[in-house]
Amino acid sequence: MKPYLKTKDFSISSEEFELLHDETLDMLITHPQPEDIARYYESEDYISHTDASISLRDKLYQVVKKYSIFKKTKLIENYISKSKSLLDVGAGTGDFMLAAKKANWEVDGVEPNYDARMRATEKGVDLMNSMESLPGKKYNIITLWHVLEHLPDLENQILKLVWHLEDEGTLIIAVPNFKSYDANYYKEYWAAYDVPRHLWHFSKTAIEKLFFKHGLRLVKTKPMIFDAFYVALLSEKYKSQRQHFVKAFFIGLRSNIKALKTKEYSSVVYILKKA
Repeated sequence: MKPYLKTKDFSISSEEFELLHDETLDMLITHPQPEDIARYYESEDYISHTDASISLRDKLYQVVKKYSIFKKTKLIENYISKSKSLLDVGAGTGDFMLAAKKANWEVDGVEPNYDARMRATEKGVDLMNSMESLPGKKYNIITLWHVLEHLPDLENQILKLVWHLEDEGTLIIAVPNFKSYDANYYKEYWAAYDVPRHLWHFSKTAIEKLFFKHGLRLVKTKPMIFDAFYVALLSEKYKSQRQHFVKAFFIGLRSNIKALKTKEYSSVVYILKKA
């Protein structure tokens, strides 16, 4: 593996990490990978585990989150086969699962963060703390919304996902794309590297190769348009210590426009089917 770039944890520890390029898979690997990863999530600012709506950034995040949940719920309706059973891995505070439940899905979810699980419980959504806690059942659809990049022992985690997926079932994965325009523009300041919480950094090639050998084929990709704007906003803050809303908007816009041709969006949803 070749060195790709050096970056740091801008949100919590300020520790430096290196990204190594696995050329065979065309993916980046965070090095070193901490043994005690939990402490890098111990912050109220880690917004994916909160329902905060205090700052302007929080408010923007919550508006986009509501729209994204609506779109995610519509998406899974297109891939019902044997049952309307759903497993959401990395369920956060349970909002997507709650929406799916209201749409008459049978739902289970996994979320390792204790505070996030407690907030989900307050909404009437019970989550398990690990894949090992799941019942021995299979699901029509398994979703990981910006979660795969967080999972240690990636190969073993993929095996577990495949085991829990029904034959002809659908695996839906959303991850950042390090080959996007905004990633290349911001380089070490690109917020979606989010080291060391993000252990892996994927390309389309990497997703296809990682799952094909386990009997899943990529059938479709979908862009996550809003991610380019949100990531650019955070990246501007990391780069200049200021919130450059206008500049971030135009970088996000440029990333999405360029991706119309290259298909290299800031974040991509991958839809894979089990043969």
